[in-house]
Amino acid sequence: MPFRILPENTRIDFVRLRWIAFTVTLLMLVATGVLLATLGINFGTDFRGGILIEARAPQAIDLHGLREKLDGLGLGQVELQEFGAPTDVLVRVKRQEGAEAEQNAAIAKVCDSMGTGYEYRRVEVVGPRVGEELRRAALIALTCALIGIGLYVAVRFEWQFGVAALAATFHDVLVTVGLYSLLRMEFDLTAVAALLTLAGYSINDTVVVFDRIRENLRRSKSSTLKQVINDAVNQTLSRTMMTSLTTLMAMIPLVLFGGAALFNFSVAIVWGIVVGTFSSIYVAASLLLYMKPVRGIPSGIGKTEAVAAN
Repeated sequence: MPFRILPENTRIDFVRLRWIAFTVTLLMLVATGVLLATLGINFGTDFRGGILIEARAPQAIDLHGLREKLDGLGLGQVELQEFGAPTDVLVRVKRQEGAEAEQNAAIAKVCDSMGTGYEYRRVEVVGPRVGEELRRAALIALTCALIGIGLYVAVRFEWQFGVAALAATFHDVLVTVGLYSLLRMEFDLTAVAALLTLAGYSINDTVVVFDRIRENLRRSKSSTLKQVINDAVNQTLSRTMMTSLTTLMAMIPLVLFGGAALFNFSVAIVWGIVVGTFSSIYVAASLLLYMKPVRGIPSGIGKTEAVAAN
């Protein structure tokens, strides 16, 4: 007997809850838009250029005192970020005017000002042109991935499925970008990898539900589309929840113990799993009601739904 975390024959009316789900989705998208318009994205050195120094001290770091030291160097804006242990610090310095020699001189100034005893774990210099090119390449990669996902599902199923899958996946990616803005997490190439990963994860869940919808449409000639969608989501619910929970069990330890190098990536994936599961269950399938992938089959909403509600 297969292991299940939910009863085998659940009868949850997910379609009836679609307006609550659509409202939550809309609120998340609006919140993301406000965050991006006000706070913007905290681009990492990969995308904006500059000097990045990751260091570890033998004892807890006095960030206030260290910031005063570095501000007095005349290097422009200096950002300090404590991460992981209290002994770890990330120093960001704006790119200096001039060529490589000026950047190296700035690095030397920072290291000298920080004092002895530090272990310098990472030192990077990224030019503004390289950062701009990387931003463009990242945007192209994400756009191509989303379009590819929509085309794949459209070819694999019907165009209506492709549109619904693309909308749900775009929602998942966009609200994850909003999370980066809200938490001021550094948006770098690792963040792009996280977005591509969660897009693939989200579409995998969605395709499982869509495949069951298509199968049920072939079997149930007399059912309404609402009934078909509800049956499909309920039939795949245990599998969806098991997949999400097992993935979360693997990612949460990375959030807690993975260190600074994996923290932002892990947080984004955990958030993406939650949002992706929500959109696969409540959003993607319900969108099909308004596109009617099969001609002649009643949707089962509207007057019929209103009567049922009464």
